[in-house]
Amino acid sequence: MIIASTSTIYGGKYLEYLLPTLKSFFKEAKTILFIPYARPSGITYDTYTAIAQEAFGSIGIDVKGIHEFKNAKEAIKNAEGIFTGGGNTFELVNQLYKNDVLETLKEVLEQGTPYLGTSAGSNICGVNMKNTNDMPIVYPPSFKTLGCISFNINAHYLDPIEGNTHMGETRETRIKEFHAFNETPVLGLREGSWLEVNANNISLKGNYTARLFEKDKKPVELELGKIAII
Repeated sequence: MIIASTSTIYGGKYLEYLLPTLKSFFKEAKTILFIPYARPSGITYDTYTAIAQEAFGSIGIDVKGIHEFKNAKEAIKNAEGIFTGGGNTFELVNQLYKNDVLETLKEVLEQGTPYLGTSAGSNICGVNMKNTNDMPIVYPPSFKTLGCISFNINAHYLDPIEGNTHMGETRETRIKEFHAFNETPVLGLREGSWLEVNANNISLKGNYTARLFEKDKKPVELELGKIAII
């Protein structure tokens, strides 16, 4: 699995910073199954899929949207590779439950189907979606997600800005609030970095360290390279 904080970094095109990695990661796949359920505001599934196709097309891989298939479960089972894009995590999880494909997706990932998630598509890799930054525009049947990793992701993690007079909560404050009621560790994943997951081996790649939060412990900066998260 590749679990990325974002699909686009400042000044770059969609997935551009990840393409060299994706070319190798999906080397056995001729076609990627795209899950556009989190679609950003104002665009259709078709438009979102076309955006993914443009990026993957540049490395010689085709993209088909899951909505183009009559049977979503079979599409997942037969996929050579899967990509879940960003947008609203509440809507993404809602649609995964509505289409009854969450467990099927988990099964094929555990069997080794290569998977890319960005933003919302990364949030669902954890134990639950409770550390999303998104507004609850819909009410999914459950916050439980794939649980392919033993911790949660806080995508687009932002550090407090020294001297900033904004009185709202920081990401760190919100994660501490989460830990007042939950035990699950949370990884603050900064834009421009991603996780590579292969069985029980997890490596932090990209340009930035990540910040690990555990209940009743001081946050820890994780350096690039292989990491151990219980």
